[in-house]
Amino acid sequence: MWSEFKQFALKGNVVDLAVGVIIGAAFGKIVTSLVNDMIMPLLGLLVGGINFTDLHITVGSAVVKYGNFVQSVLDFVIVAFSIFVFIKLFSKLKRREEQEEEQEALKPSREEELLSEIRDLLKNRAIKEDNDKSLF
Repeated sequence: MWSEFKQFALKGNVVDLAVGVIIGAAFGKIVTSLVNDMIMPLLGLLVGGINFTDLHITVGSAVVKYGNFVQSVLDFVIVAFSIFVFIKLFSKLKRREEQEEEQEALKPSREEELLSEIRDLLKNRAIKEDNDKSLF
């Protein structure tokens, strides 16, 4: 059971997933800082100096902080768009690599080229011998 667990835990996909989660968490912090520290203050200036984090409605004793919600939605949209752009670029690069590999695979190997040359030489030699026989 231990060896099966080691095989599972050390597979490339699991390690790749772990790296992706760690990078995603760090990227999320960067985007949150971008939204909180740069975009939201500028957006607040555009709409009259409103600080979105302070927007709330008091209903009885309950406080509905819709400003935080708006900020979280904007945060999500930026993260989702960033991931979309990253995946789109990654897919484009991967497609380009696959096309190059296909083109490389279509090229004959050095051995195939040599065999083709030998075949052509043998054909030419056979044709020349047939021509020589027909002259006599």
